[in-house]
Amino acid sequence: MDQHYLTPLFAPRSIIAFVGDPEAPDSWTEHARSVHAALTAEPFKGELKFMDIRGSATTLADLAQARADLAIIALSGPDLAAALEVAGRMRCRAAMVLTGGLDAAAAAELHRIARRERIRLLGPNCLGFMRPHHKLNASALGLPARPGPLALVSQSGSLTASMLDWADRNGVGFSTVVSLGPHTSLGIAEVLDFLANDAQTHSIVVYLEGIADARRFMSALRSAANAKPVIVLKSGRKHAGNLAAQTHSSSIVGSDEVFDAALRRAGAVRVRSFVELFSASKCLASRYRPVGKRLSIVTNGGGPGVLAADWIGEIGLELGRLSNASKAALAPQLLPGASLTDLIDLGEGASPAHFHAALQAADKDRDIDGVLAIFSPKAGTHPEDIAKALVDIKRQMAKPLLACWMGDASVGQARELLGTAAIPSFRTPEAAVGAFGNIANFYQNQMLLQQTPAPLSSLAKPDIEGARLVIESVLAERRKVLTEMESKTLLSAFHIGVTETVLARSAHEAMMIATQMGFPVALKIDSPDITHKSDVHGVALGIMTATAARDAYNDMVERVRRLEPNARINGVTVQKMARARRGREIHIGLMTDEPFGRVIVFGGGGTMVELINDRAMELPPLNRFLARRLIERSRVAETLGEWHGAEAVDLDALEQVLLRVSEMVCALPQLREMDINPIIVDASGAVAVDARIVIDSAPQPAGGGRGSDYPHLCISPYPARYEQVWPLRGGGEYLVRPIRPDDAQKLQDLVHSVSPESRYFRFVSSMTELPPSMLARLTMIDYDREMALVAVVKTRNANEDGDMVETERVIGVSRYITNPDQSSCEFSLLVADDLAGKGIGSRMMESIMEVARDKGLTEIDGLVLANNPNMLKLMRSLGFTVKSFEEDPDFKLVTHAL
Repeated sequence: MDQHYLTPLFAPRSIIAFVGDPEAPDSWTEHARSVHAALTAEPFKGELKFMDIRGSATTLADLAQARADLAIIALSGPDLAAALEVAGRMRCRAAMVLTGGLDAAAAAELHRIARRERIRLLGPNCLGFMRPHHKLNASALGLPARPGPLALVSQSGSLTASMLDWADRNGVGFSTVVSLGPHTSLGIAEVLDFLANDAQTHSIVVYLEGIADARRFMSALRSAANAKPVIVLKSGRKHAGNLAAQTHSSSIVGSDEVFDAALRRAGAVRVRSFVELFSASKCLASRYRPVGKRLSIVTNGGGPGVLAADWIGEIGLELGRLSNASKAALAPQLLPGASLTDLIDLGEGASPAHFHAALQAADKDRDIDGVLAIFSPKAGTHPEDIAKALVDIKRQMAKPLLACWMGDASVGQARELLGTAAIPSFRTPEAAVGAFGNIANFYQNQMLLQQTPAPLSSLAKPDIEGARLVIESVLAERRKVLTEMESKTLLSAFHIGVTETVLARSAHEAMMIATQMGFPVALKIDSPDITHKSDVHGVALGIMTATAARDAYNDMVERVRRLEPNARINGVTVQKMARARRGREIHIGLMTDEPFGRVIVFGGGGTMVELINDRAMELPPLNRFLARRLIERSRVAETLGEWHGAEAVDLDALEQVLLRVSEMVCALPQLREMDINPIIVDASGAVAVDARIVIDSAPQPAGGGRGSDYPHLCISPYPARYEQVWPLRGGGEYLVRPIRPDDAQKLQDLVHSVSPESRYFRFVSSMTELPPSMLARLTMIDYDREMALVAVVKTRNANEDGDMVETERVIGVSRYITNPDQSSCEFSLLVADDLAGKGIGSRMMESIMEVARDKGLTEIDGLVLANNPNMLKLMRSLGFTVKSFEEDPDFKLVTHAL
């Protein structure tokens, strides 16, 4: 479990490379010559052999008896498949095919051979990878990159080469470079999964052209971004163009916007251009970590400082200002003409000492999250001296420090000094501010990443079965579009307030219903074939008399039949007009994206929803935090407080509607599109005036494999159904539940509390605590492909004020991770030493096995140190088979059929 399944690929101990006949290098492919030169240019730390499959039978027999972790294949024609089969006989656990130009059919055949031989295959049509720390250049990308903390994963070979060229000139080093291409077996998701666990990788840059499995991609991206910063550049920013859309939500939302929402929820940051990607890479290479969005400007020129401040406001950051105390302490150290009002403008005569003092003050001020130093060349001022002041202060600073040295030839040497000190340096104020914005966005998105909503909120339980009956009856009629009455019935089943609505099938019925309801009323055409009622004049508002109701019915039906002669008309709905005092019109919708699945849309509503074009979106499931952030991202959010004399709306009621919509999406996978428009919200609550829902009997999953829950969602909800309370021997009780990201510190406390022997038995390491990246990986998990259960007890402790507060203590963790075969899994177990012998270990193992069984897995296995008798005894008592482990005699392999 502690060694990633791609370790044989990216950290091999032995390599066999098939490049062609060593006696005839002229016959080699271009990729073969490139990879041969790359592999031999540096002394690889492991064992490296070059072989040719076109040898004698004796040679092939020798090959079959040999062993290697990784096979590198740069051949063509039938030799390609033959080499992969030979790699399988050599028991290689990973292979890379550098051959390019293969079509989907040829690639599929290689994938089939790799699956049969149980080989993890990178390629074909890729340009390989680099691992500079291992002195391994297994690529056709040219000279090796210098070692560093940044990882680059790209689906474009030309962009990868350009990035490496830029990095070489800017002194940026890499832990890993992977160039993927079309039809490769291993994709972005698997590589991200490895990099999330790689200790040498501190931050990740991704260039993306397409996603094959959105759920797998999101799972890996969330895991990686939880452990280290991830920056993504994606091409193909196009509109969804869904001409068959039957709701406003699907017609106004573009696929690129959904990708933005997905990245935010994954905790990653998106950049929009190649230039931005380089800027972000500079910050990541400097190992800057999440911060707030308050950027302070220290400058010796007012003009560039104002440009930077303008751009700060333009991209949604905040100008960091010194506190009054900081200003008072700093002012005596500066020139008399220096200004500290907004910018820290040191004046044209600022010296290195002035810059040093200002940067030190900004670093210590709690109202500032990062600092940008801007230098404009002035007569009598030496750019290099100011740069040296930044280099000196950077060693003391805890906050991100960025630099902008204006000019060209006169500041070249200063820029080199800044680059050597790993201070990100930019030529324009806007570029520097944008780079800081990437860091700040990462911080904001991390808060979204930490949310793990359950499929149902803590609100009153909805009538899910009643809603399903409505859907089944509609599908039985071979319809996909619900009527307004049916749509509102679904909303009511989930406790979303709706206006009273009754269907009238004649003008006389409309007159009687309107009279009983009380005026004013609204009349709306009821037809499954009409998407937008207003387009056919199918809405009449403010009807005040019975006669007006009768006439409106007749006029509406006649008009709709004339404009839409083929539309089926069930009648006209009569609704009591919603009485809202200065209410705001809101639109909440649902659309289905390819490949991210269901997406919830929020914005301003009414008849001009498409013209207003106000849309914020989020991937379900939602909780209150996510619902509030979704509202805040919309333009209509500015009108929800006290606005133009109107009272502030009931935000709690609006949040509850979003939570209810999230519940609907989770519980009803048949939902494909939905519009609730308008929702009238005011100080007294929220009510849905109109609704339209589109369903499908065969929803297209967003991804997910065997045993997946909620396959129509891209993010698996928190599996609250696995929570159980058990009695503790000797008194008390403990809760067993799935792990959450906020359990990180509690898990670290458990590791601290156990004995060195217990830690060694679990991690086979003498470490005293979990590294941050490992801690993040163990607590931010995808609940489909792995599971971790924690045993939790409540304790009462005194806080800093001496008050007694209830806290949780994690006393045990059981975990499984699905193996690459997707049918078996590997487990681990850790229980607090002071609670040993109380049956917690048995209960945790039985619980994790039950989850694995529920997910459709057929076998659970694990490695136990041979000198760990207590664990081996527990395994035998649970019915595990214990046998020797061929690869390492220090371990026993324990297995149990599920």
